[in-house]
Amino acid sequence: MTDGSSPRFLQGAFEFDGSGYDKPVPIDAALRYVVPAGATTQPVYFRGGNSSKQMISVVLYRDGTPMRYFPIAAKGATHVALRVVEDLLADTVLELYVAAPEGVKGSVVVDLGLVEF
Repeated sequence: MTDGSSPRFLQGAFEFDGSGYDKPVPIDAALRYVVPAGATTQPVYFRGGNSSKQMISVVLYRDGTPMRYFPIAAKGATHVALRVVEDLLADTVLELYVAAPEGVKGSVVVDLGLVEF
């Protein structure tokens, strides 16, 4: 990109086991991003799909605290353009978790788009 920004993505297809809507669990270690020293990052969109017969929610965590929730309907998909973007400073840790009813198993497909400046 010519403006000094670089796209970054947290994406893939992953299996999950639900622990309850109130107990989100990390989806996979590959879905962790740390803003590099000297950089600023903004999340710009989220896409997700859910294979299970129950609604799930993908939760974007920022430094161990929920930042955004992305509900995905049973056997559904969603696309969210993030209109309210925040500057995330160096050393900020982003992770994607899943919240699903206890005992529900399925696959979740995620694509979180970030811009690093």
